[in-house]
Amino acid sequence: MKEFELIVIGTGPAGEKAAVKAAYFGHRVAIIEKAAVFGGAEVVTGTLPSKTLKETSLYFSGKYEKGLYGIDRDLKHDASLQDFMYRKNYVTNAAACEIQENLLRHRVEIYHGEASFEDAHTLKICGEKEERIRGEAIIIATGSYPYHPKEIPFDQKRVHDSDTILQIGRFPRSLCVVGAGVIGCEYTTIFATMGCKVYLVNDKEKILPQIDQEIAQDLVEQMRSAEVDILFNTAIASMTVPKEENQPITIRLKTEEILNVDMFLFAAGRSGNIKSLNLDKAGVATGKRETILVNKNYQTNVSHIYAVGDVIGFPALASTSMDQGRVAVAHIFKTEDLEHLPTCFPYGIYTIPEVSMVGTTEEEASAQGLAYCTGKARYEDMARGKIMGAKAGFLKLIFTKPDLTIRGVHVIGHIATEIIHYGMGLVEQKKNLYDVIGTVFNFPTLHDLYKYAAYDGLSNFSGHKVKP
Repeated sequence: MKEFELIVIGTGPAGEKAAVKAAYFGHRVAIIEKAAVFGGAEVVTGTLPSKTLKETSLYFSGKYEKGLYGIDRDLKHDASLQDFMYRKNYVTNAAACEIQENLLRHRVEIYHGEASFEDAHTLKICGEKEERIRGEAIIIATGSYPYHPKEIPFDQKRVHDSDTILQIGRFPRSLCVVGAGVIGCEYTTIFATMGCKVYLVNDKEKILPQIDQEIAQDLVEQMRSAEVDILFNTAIASMTVPKEENQPITIRLKTEEILNVDMFLFAAGRSGNIKSLNLDKAGVATGKRETILVNKNYQTNVSHIYAVGDVIGFPALASTSMDQGRVAVAHIFKTEDLEHLPTCFPYGIYTIPEVSMVGTTEEEASAQGLAYCTGKARYEDMARGKIMGAKAGFLKLIFTKPDLTIRGVHVIGHIATEIIHYGMGLVEQKKNLYDVIGTVFNFPTLHDLYKYAAYDGLSNFSGHKVKP
């Protein structure tokens, strides 16, 4: 039986970065992957595929003036599903190859197959042949899978979850999306942009409760302007899926409304991928939705076993998962280079338009009893926004009084997920409005949103108009 200083289960963002970091520091590392393609949800079913489809939908819908990625914009035919999926497949295949090459370059030993614990140090791998390996330390990075309520008749043809929607064989004529979280909102806007009639069903009165609600409400309004029907405070009561694909799926809501749609997407929650691991044989404790319980170092109740990424739940972001893997390795091997994740990190939602935030929301500031004020700037008022033809989108600063310290930055609009990183520095370094006003940006750029939002904040704070 081969022995390793570290065994990692899963090649998603958390697992890959953990394995490579440990190998970089000279440790003998193995990684196990059961899927045919490396990369987990980041590459196969989530981050990169959905974000690539978002960009492609903007291109094919005519919202990009120039050809995207060098594709000929003057197509002689209507956009086909093959056209739509081409870039998604190219990006995911390239990323999977890069991950494999990175692991091989760092001399990480790769095993293909399904891993399960035989005891706290021994893993059985069921692949083309059955193997057993032993690890002094083990990191579980097996990701998550879409939650499947029993009452939803998933068939991977017309009734989909957030994984199988990426494998559709044709465009839906109409689509019902259940769940107004990140995944549900992203796919709602992607398909609406492509001209599909979309119904978004949400059992709550708000979408995206984790973000600033002024931003969320603006996204709702932009969805509605794209002819999305949003149905709040309701849920699926029953649904009928006929055998004939040309017949509509009939959905009855708890409010007695009836929807007739071509396809259905359930995007309300995910569960940890732990079913096949036999965690009881290792004595690892688990929590709700099949997540693994960990401490601040991503250590489970079994001291040499760690868990990182989506399998531990929130925030379940590729960006944070990567560094969770690195922190776990730092703790295991005492590398002393990355002791913990920063408490301040950006949150990006790749809807159309994009949404991104860092720091305190207005709702949180109010709940905490902070004396705060806000400043806003709109895309359409910026020179770069005018060049782009922006009709919507804004940046919002939340700052405390009287020190004018910036506590939160919230953006909705084109490349919001890129623009937010300057804001992250402001929040991390506790900068104030005058720090922003005194900063020189390239002109014209969208970063002017920060400066004009700071001037607006000063006006709101002082009670009289401050000229930019």
